[in-house]
Amino acid sequence: MKLKILLVAGAAVLMLSACASMRKGSSRFDSSESIYVKESSPKVEVKETAKAEPVADPKPEPAIVVREEKVTPIEHSGPASKYYIIIGSFQVLDNARRFRGDLVNEGFSPILLESEHGFFRVSVDSFNDELAARSRLAQIRNQYEKYSDVWLLISM
Repeated sequence: MKLKILLVAGAAVLMLSACASMRKGSSRFDSSESIYVKESSPKVEVKETAKAEPVADPKPEPAIVVREEKVTPIEHSGPASKYYIIIGSFQVLDNARRFRGDLVNEGFSPILLESEHGFFRVSVDSFNDELAARSRLAQIRNQYEKYSDVWLLISM
């Protein structure tokens, strides 16, 4: 019985000594650490000089995905280029051909490329100048929302 009383008394002493509000000075309401003290911010006077037009918040341009691959043109006899704008990638040649037909109906002049990894890439434009390729890629993204995931292939 004495042991129970001793344990209860010890626990009570321990709880009272751990309580922050029971410590000296902790219950002062002018303490900067108290959650009850509200800091008043200085008043700032704002003078309106001219009304500005609201500026539209432009969406940041997504990064351009760039991959280096060894590719071979399929059914295309023109000169090879270093930079290709890829708008589609397929594992089955017939699917790439169907997609090429859809792109022709939209006004593109796509060519098919076979990558060293066995994919059939559908390119809508090709360049030997990287800056020109990136510019055209940005133009396609802006003009055709559904092709916003076009990417740049660098032929090795």
